[in-house]
Amino acid sequence: MSIRMEDEIRKLREQLRYEPTAKRIRAEAAGRTLVDSQRAVLVWEAHHVIPVYAVPETDIAAELIPVEGAGKDSGSAFRRHPGQGQELTLRAHGLELPVAAFRPSDPDLSKYLLLDFASFERWREDEQVVEGHPRDPFHRVDARASSQGIRVEFDGQVLAESTSPVLVYETMLPVRTYIPRTDVDFTLLERSERQSICPYKGRASYWSVRGAGARGRNVAWSYENALPDASQLKDLIAFYDERTEINVEGSPPQ
Repeated sequence: MSIRMEDEIRKLREQLRYEPTAKRIRAEAAGRTLVDSQRAVLVWEAHHVIPVYAVPETDIAAELIPVEGAGKDSGSAFRRHPGQGQELTLRAHGLELPVAAFRPSDPDLSKYLLLDFASFERWREDEQVVEGHPRDPFHRVDARASSQGIRVEFDGQVLAESTSPVLVYETMLPVRTYIPRTDVDFTLLERSERQSICPYKGRASYWSVRGAGARGRNVAWSYENALPDASQLKDLIAFYDERTEINVEGSPPQ
């Protein structure tokens, strides 16, 4: 009997998973490189969809200080990461990173330390800076030019209308529609203070509908400094389907 891939992937999320990476992984804090490894693995904790980096202890240039009351059999969590193991603080050059590492008790990973992404100031894969979180090698972002007619409305106002959108197909996420700026009515929008980071696409800026209050806040976004892998999306505008009405050739997308 055949199986649907998405169903199997969702089942795997209940388990602790890992995958080696051939990339050189480095992490810095206070301008110093504390992690430098060519033996790293990506680890997905149970019920988590975003991986973390894990490296052998010898690839960390810091003293490892066990966190009191967090022994390997205590069942305590590594911040937001479940599973039994030992929580560790990193100390080097007068710098201390509290609970920045975790030694899991799982036998396949016991020689590795899982690292908290947010505890470090900068991460690199080879020479590429990684922001937000580690990239998932099984996660794809495919941008495809389209000739479908697209109209975006909010409370009867037409925010954008285009016949040359770019459709973005991202693993396990809804299809998103990106529209050229020349097809967007910016007289109805105002730039917001919100920003976000996507490790696959780059840093996003947001727009709200003028005078629409909370309902119209941050309904659109754009990658003005798109990463090389997402260069096709640079300066295009995307709208949330959940907060606007996006009609594809006269019919809402399924």
